Amino acid sequence: MRKVREILRLSLECYMGKREVARSCCVSPTTVKNYLSRIEKLNLNYSQICKMDDGELKQVLLNHKSSSKGSPRPQPNWEQIHLEMKKKGVTLQLLWQEYKAIYPDGYQSTQFCEHYRKWKGKLNVSLRQTHKAGEKMFVDYAGQTVPVVDRHSGEVRQAEIFVGTLGASNYTYAEATWDQSLPNWISSHVRTFEYFGGVPHLLIPDNLRSGVSKSCRYEPDINPSYHDMAVHYGTAVIPARVRKPQDKAKVESAVLVVERWILAALRNRTFFSLEELNQAIAELLVKLNSRPFKKLDGSRLSWFQNIDQPALHPLAQTRYVFAEWKKARVNIDYHIELFRHYYSVPYQLVKEEVTIRYTSTTVEIFRRGKRVASHKRDNRPGRHTTIKDHMPESHQKYLEWTPSRIVRWAGQVGQSTAELVEIIMNSRKHPQQGYRSCMGIMRLGKQYSPQRLEKACQRAIVIGGYSYKSVRSILEKGLDKLPLPQSETIQSSPIHHDNIRGIKYYH
Repeated sequence: MRKVREILRLSLECYMGKREVARSCCVSPTTVKNYLSRIEKLNLNYSQICKMDDGELKQVLLNHKSSSKGSPRPQPNWEQIHLEMKKKGVTLQLLWQEYKAIYPDGYQSTQFCEHYRKWKGKLNVSLRQTHKAGEKMFVDYAGQTVPVVDRHSGEVRQAEIFVGTLGASNYTYAEATWDQSLPNWISSHVRTFEYFGGVPHLLIPDNLRSGVSKSCRYEPDINPSYHDMAVHYGTAVIPARVRKPQDKAKVESAVLVVERWILAALRNRTFFSLEELNQAIAELLVKLNSRPFKKLDGSRLSWFQNIDQPALHPLAQTRYVFAEWKKARVNIDYHIELFRHYYSVPYQLVKEEVTIRYTSTTVEIFRRGKRVASHKRDNRPGRHTTIKDHMPESHQKYLEWTPSRIVRWAGQVGQSTAELVEIIMNSRKHPQQGYRSCMGIMRLGKQYSPQRLEKACQRAIVIGGYSYKSVRSILEKGLDKLPLPQSETIQSSPIHHDNIRGIKYYH
């Protein structure tokens, strides 16, 4: 349902067209149209949709089928069919039969072949893209790296060069990072937005592993952290097609310009830190963006100020904090594990699969797109972070009991009961190990009476029966009604017998 929510967000919140939404979410425009028509018939707005979890939203969309008649026939994936045609022995007739088996109401054989030939006839047509103001930002890494020398060890490390450029003005940003990892990829985007002073409507990355979790010609999966950053700034991600440089021609050109006018100018300089390198790049960026165009009036900077900058979305009120996502299953103790630390969730979610969003300071747990728990990040391994409201009521009551409270409770019955309870807890290595015995003794007061329980505890102390079973036995046999045994040992007359050796034998 994440893709459905993104379709509705881009359409209802960002007011993007159906085709742009379809490209961003890698679905057909018809799919976008169908979802929007169902939402319109239900008269739902985006704020109401956000309050629904994935199960509720799915129920709404499935139960409210579009009633439109004469819906278009399902379109074959012509690109896939074209690839299949290159394989030995594959014919259009065979591909039509396979298509017909999946879509019985689809095209007949003649129409299928005719549509494919028309589609194939347009393959060699080149399209000159026209970029609207503030619409697209193209991002990629340069193929060239810059060496950075460690001042102390002399070790040389290669720095990657991130490049971002706006489609309408070609206004360019570049910076150096140590690698192309996900944190650096997203941090570079954030600094690019801040350099531009705004956010474009669309992001066009290459199929880099940091941005696209699974590269696919037809349905690439956007990395959850990358998508999270895009949602934070109110933009959308439309990856370029695999091995289609024309989809990101702007950044390919910008990378070439950065390599020629910045990296080439720095080729004879030695850098001893990443900060030093970025400072040099920033100085040359000013010159690059201020250079006049050869065939057009103005420069990248002037075009940016007049065209792109007024059309950009404003920056978010808070800077994006890098977050990562992970799936987990709730254990029977209603905790999930993250880097060997355990965080609680509501106990009703035991054995359910949840999604964890974690930053350097916080941990959030989501179930079906709805946040169910939030914790402060704790990196201590083997420890537990537990919220009391997440526990069953019986567990909450158990934690409220302390040794002193149990003694006070037993004191309401009598002094001997309190004394016995205290003896039992003190006899254990940990007082909590005696809780069950003490609770059992106190319940005997309800079954018999507080008065009888007090006398039974008094007898148990005298005879050394420091356990729940001893007290219960005294009450069951009515021994609490008998006089207490004398504390002094009764001296009896010695016994004389031939088989008794006597005390003198041992001297």
